[in-house]
Amino acid sequence: MEITGHSKIMFVLADPVDHVRASAVLNAYFSGIGEDVATSPLAVLPQDLGTVVNAIRLMGNVVGFGVTIPHKVAIMQLLDDVTDRAGMIGAVNFVRRCQDGRLVGDNLDAPGFLAGLSAHGFSAAGKRVLQLGAGGAGRATALAVAQAGAAELRISNRDQARGHALAVAVQALFPATQVSAGPAAAEAFDLIVNTTPLGMKAADAMPVDISNITSSTVVYDIIVNPPVTRLMDAARARGAVTIGGKAMLDAQMALVATFIKR
Repeated sequence: MEITGHSKIMFVLADPVDHVRASAVLNAYFSGIGEDVATSPLAVLPQDLGTVVNAIRLMGNVVGFGVTIPHKVAIMQLLDDVTDRAGMIGAVNFVRRCQDGRLVGDNLDAPGFLAGLSAHGFSAAGKRVLQLGAGGAGRATALAVAQAGAAELRISNRDQARGHALAVAVQALFPATQVSAGPAAAEAFDLIVNTTPLGMKAADAMPVDISNITSSTVVYDIIVNPPVTRLMDAARARGAVTIGGKAMLDAQMALVATFIKR
């Protein structure tokens, strides 16, 4: 890739950055469609987020930036506007920089998540879904699952109050789905979704006990790196279908390209 003064620049803001794969996927995607866009991760500590965002406002060749752990919620108060979807989710994962320096946030996790599921021939409609985590990505996937018509959504989060708050919010928006929060037995569900960071490191504990699931279970781990997490590996050993985070990330590439051109 040759980066020149004509190239459009994007970043991915994260802390830490060693797990970030979005920049590589974005670069490959834009190269494949003939767009002169270059993306790089930026290591940004939470206390420095405001300073970095204000600096990006002044960078005339920057067209936008991705946002990942731990900035998806905190970034919202630093932007000029967010889309209705991002407002409903309460988190942002991509920001468009307008020519005048205004910053507009969107959340592409939800449509990307559903598209990744669909690409593997599955749907959340009518299914019993166990979601692990209630953070920025968890908010997006929970709303996506309910909007897709899941029969039941159980949210299991380490901070039970946070999990309960998300369950209440999703239930209010989508009353047709039975939404609750708290610990649950994985084998009681058709689809298990991991939105926690557990699995990024080899020493991480399993986010849930799946020793009793069957081959009819689908396990969707939105972690991108490593491409096969301990959770996925254990699920495959049980004969279950697994989907990794790259499916969700790949599905967002066309959405990002459209978003930055608005």
